[in-house]
Amino acid sequence: MSVYLDNSATTKPCEKSVKKALEMMNEKFGNPSSLHMCGFNAKKEIDSARHILSIFLGCEDKEVFFTPSGTVANNTAIFGTANAKRREGKKVITTMLEHPSVLKCFENLDEQGFEVVYLKPDINGKINLDELSNAVDENTILVSVMAVNNEVGSIQDFAKVKSIIKNKKSKTYFHCDAVQAFGKLQIKPKKLGIDLMSMSAHKIHGVKGAGALFVSNDIRISPYILGGGQENGMISGTESTPMICAFAEAVGDIGNVEKNLHNVTAIRDYFVNKIKDVDKVYVNSPQDALPYIINISVEGVPSQVMLNSLSSMGIYVSAGSACAKGHRSDVLTAMGVSPTGIDSAIRISLSKFTTENDLDLLYNGIIETINRVRR
Repeated sequence: MSVYLDNSATTKPCEKSVKKALEMMNEKFGNPSSLHMCGFNAKKEIDSARHILSIFLGCEDKEVFFTPSGTVANNTAIFGTANAKRREGKKVITTMLEHPSVLKCFENLDEQGFEVVYLKPDINGKINLDELSNAVDENTILVSVMAVNNEVGSIQDFAKVKSIIKNKKSKTYFHCDAVQAFGKLQIKPKKLGIDLMSMSAHKIHGVKGAGALFVSNDIRISPYILGGGQENGMISGTESTPMICAFAEAVGDIGNVEKNLHNVTAIRDYFVNKIKDVDKVYVNSPQDALPYIINISVEGVPSQVMLNSLSSMGIYVSAGSACAKGHRSDVLTAMGVSPTGIDSAIRISLSKFTTENDLDLLYNGIIETINRVRR
């Protein structure tokens, strides 16, 4: 039996998602923009999917826009804001913890002449909110802070970001990359003052090929992807109806978020209490991290060696973000983890379906690898 513990990279689609995707491909395959019954039926399904997400988010249907991925959602939020507000100011703020689909956007804005501020995390992967407050001024148009880091699971105090912006009497938009948090934490963007929030289907047991962007009614951003004007002009391109509807099925299948969180916390603690007693094994994730993500360093065993060893046993983990291969982790570097620790780090990411037995097998696999490699 395989043990899949790379859920932050992608999750196994749930049965309801797969069934819905197949139904849409086989029976309701029309283009939702077509003006005939086949297209109309596809459009109805997308409208229904949008309503399911809006109920889950506690917002209006018209505030939910479907995208092909979380990356497109992030790009649309960032460049859409920059293009809409560049006359109001050219200062933008983010953190050194962000996913590449955010950081690369800010690098591009820097090349365009924007003033980019990168907030550095502490050893627990948290930004200093006083530093954020000091950075926001009358020229700031965007603050982008992720909810949960995808490598170590640190949770930012995103609920306070909007109040900081308001206290500075700024009209700055607040974007939150919630790809790793969506479905695992209760996040109601309107209640928290989040203006733009990115999500992805395949992180919550949906099918790859669909994401979503929440855009508050109170703000206006410019479309980033131009073409046929789909999604009310926000994201052009024919909607992937099967993946969007499968996304909604996955949202409906999340269950009780708090109960899932409680259960995953228990098995995370079970594993961490075992592994931390192993010689030269260090837990990089902070104690208050999202329990779905555990980052550890096994000194003396390079990350790729550990990954290959575990993979040969049918146990699947990651060396970090699946979207940032081939270089030393920027996140762990920013948190002050030593080069030795970074080069031996692995990310273990759980789902609501992970069991203690799965983590026992992982533990045994790590110990077996240590005993063989550290000789």
